[in-house]
Amino acid sequence: RVRELISAGARFDMKDGSVSLTREGAHSRPRILHAADATGEAIRSALVEQCQQNPAIEIREEHFLIDVLGQAGNPECYGALVYDARSHQKIVFTARATILATGGAGQLYKYTTNPPVATADGMASAFRAGCRLTDLEFIQFHPTVLFTPEKQRFLISEAVRGEGGRLYNIKGEAFMAGYHPLKELAPRDIVSRAIVSETRRTDSEYVWLDMTHIPKVLERFPTIYENCLQRGIDLTRELVPVFPAAHYTMGGIESNTYGETGLPGLYVCGETACTGVHGANRLASNSLLEGIVFGQRIINKVEEILYRRRVDLRELYRHFDSSEVFQPQKKGMEPREVRLKLQETMWENVGILRDEAHLKKAAQTVRDLYDQIERGDDELAYYEAINMLTVARIIIQAALWRNESRGGHFRTDHPQRDDLRWIRHISFVNC
Repeated sequence: RVRELISAGARFDMKDGSVSLTREGAHSRPRILHAADATGEAIRSALVEQCQQNPAIEIREEHFLIDVLGQAGNPECYGALVYDARSHQKIVFTARATILATGGAGQLYKYTTNPPVATADGMASAFRAGCRLTDLEFIQFHPTVLFTPEKQRFLISEAVRGEGGRLYNIKGEAFMAGYHPLKELAPRDIVSRAIVSETRRTDSEYVWLDMTHIPKVLERFPTIYENCLQRGIDLTRELVPVFPAAHYTMGGIESNTYGETGLPGLYVCGETACTGVHGANRLASNSLLEGIVFGQRIINKVEEILYRRRVDLRELYRHFDSSEVFQPQKKGMEPREVRLKLQETMWENVGILRDEAHLKKAAQTVRDLYDQIERGDDELAYYEAINMLTVARIIIQAALWRNESRGGHFRTDHPQRDDLRWIRHISFVNC
């Protein structure tokens, strides 16, 4: 797969004629290819260019997934209902195979590294269609995110700590040795909790990340340097304020390692999928690896996929039941207001540290928001808010049921791992 990416135009850093490898959190050795500090962008741009040059691929931008199309009593996927944000019209796409690669759910939280479109839309639509959602209590918070007033915050790559970056509290004390023998390269959940602990102990809002001593720091991390400089921070001379933010959803739409869901004709890959390979706490950079490996595996089974017939549009219309469509309040809370309230609730009650009382408080808030939401004037904002509420409800319930701490799920009222009772998945099905 890596050779294919290079052939497609992705350019990775080289050293002595071979690809240069770096080490990241919880890795035992350097194993990560990189393109300076923008590896994902290098892969994305190469693949986008390949798509644009392929006459067999039609790219439609500003299209939003509303629902997966199926039929009551006959669990199969026949395509998708999509909202065209430019024309403000709904479009039906029928297909023998539908692949969801809609990303994660970071926007459920007040502070996140995810883009505004990461609103759990694929997960929610697949759930409504009858797919299982699994492991959604496991939310990863990236420990070193630039501390700014913005809600969508800039990620400072874990590779910084792999290259020697050090964490200090506001008193100038190095603290990671007191939390884990790997220090700054401990697993992400441990580093995030350590930062929260230190900010509480020192009554501060952030800790410091020191990059001043990293050799050739401008050459290795140009994007991070520019983003810090735009905010008045020169990382070659100054410490950088950081605090965790929501970053990755380990759970998602349950699938096997060939992207197959429980709904024939529907396939998933990337963060929206839950193959189980990340366990309770994804290793750094394995998300890119997952996307290119399991995305290709779907295509490897193309002959099996395309044996299915394409359903006629008139057949879908005949089976459409408008009584199954959720009807919001005619006058209530605007979707944007619901989104903000939900993000605040999830951050305060379903975040890095959890307990029963706060989880129950969040569950009640989500129920209230469901009852109060109105359609409003922005149709897209309404769809996103409904999807966010749907998945938030599942995250909260899974976190309530899992009475232990494991990976990205930490309960202060159940701080120990319980292998006797909890080496198991929690799955939800829309009955």
